[in-house]
Amino acid sequence: MYSTLAAPRTGNWLTKVPAITATFWVIKVLSTTIGETFADYLAVNVGLGPLVTDALMITVLAVALVIQLRTRKYTPWIYWLCVVLVSIVGTQITDFFTDTLGVSLYLSTGVFAVVLAVVFFLWHRQEGTLAITSIDTPRREGFYWGAILTTFALGTAAGDLATEALSLGFRNGTLIFGGLILLTWLAFRAGAGQVLTFWIAYVLTRPLGASLGDLLTQSKDFGGLNLGASTTSLLFFAVILILVAREQILANRYGVAAKGDGPLGGRRADFTWAAAGAVLIAAVGLGLSSTHAATTSTDTVAAEPAATTGASGGPGAPAAPVAKQPKPTTRLGNLSAFATITADLQAMVAKNDLAGGKKRAKDLEVSWDDAEAGLKPRDSGKWHQLDDQIDGVLTSLRAGNPTQADCAANLSTLKATLDQFDGV
Repeated sequence: MYSTLAAPRTGNWLTKVPAITATFWVIKVLSTTIGETFADYLAVNVGLGPLVTDALMITVLAVALVIQLRTRKYTPWIYWLCVVLVSIVGTQITDFFTDTLGVSLYLSTGVFAVVLAVVFFLWHRQEGTLAITSIDTPRREGFYWGAILTTFALGTAAGDLATEALSLGFRNGTLIFGGLILLTWLAFRAGAGQVLTFWIAYVLTRPLGASLGDLLTQSKDFGGLNLGASTTSLLFFAVILILVAREQILANRYGVAAKGDGPLGGRRADFTWAAAGAVLIAAVGLGLSSTHAATTSTDTVAAEPAATTGASGGPGAPAAPVAKQPKPTTRLGNLSAFATITADLQAMVAKNDLAGGKKRAKDLEVSWDDAEAGLKPRDSGKWHQLDDQIDGVLTSLRAGNPTQADCAANLSTLKATLDQFDGV
């Protein structure tokens, strides 16, 4: 899955896709995480909602694809912009079927696999080849982007199925999907078909990127590194920007087929740049994670009283034993943060401060969305039950004419469920 898939030197100005190299795969994996995180940011943090976000991203993707299709040669920044946008829309398609229509992940995974097979069948029937090196006509490029979009939808469904329905979690997901890609590469090296191994790896990079992103963003309570979505997105974006800028320079100087043969390029240089990007992400991620952990530990110690009083209450009395927090007894673990926000909302609604409750509900929505990757694989059924109840709270508070009774009833139901499912 490397240089043998590169376009031939003759006529390479017509080739509209990059050569398949190490930097290609690194950018592809990072683009997946950027796409998913950005869509969630617009829908939840900015407050556009899923429908507006979906419509906006589809429109932007259509414009980007028009630009891509009108270009006469491979232009890295346009190509990778399209990949990021296709990643967003492909994810949104799967989420629409799963979250809005309630379609089973087993069914959606099967359906998208069939759709991808149909795209490949029609592509091969019309063009006689599925080779990545032959994307040099408008029709072939149309089939190519149709396949790319379907692989993202399939990768999202298959990845969610593995991490949620099979309870793998993002840590295991990172290892498993990374291992499957390694096996695919070994199969390619052993003589397996180049086209087959490329598309298998392309599908697998979607769940790998999502699992890797969740590993970096999720709280340490859920097994992540606690970098947060914003920090992770900025880190990934910086690496993508550097690698794509290098791709653009090399494409301008040497063309897509040569892939940088010359003073700045070559296979060894490509591996070096790809490895440097991966090492940079690992080093910065672990460094920031350690810093966050140290800061949290210091804040915890500072928050503890310097001295405690005994039964007599006098100075120097023996310190009373500090009760240890019990370990979680449910699969979802500690839900106290969500219960605290819910209690705040109940107090506001009790005072009929529905406007204040609507603002505070944003904190519940954002924190719940941020914790999804960590909580959902632990117990999908309980997570969905809480998710539906939180949606009910948000809907009642954000209604055109919210009523105190409806808001109070939904909050009471949610608080009772949180207390029941809380693991501490």
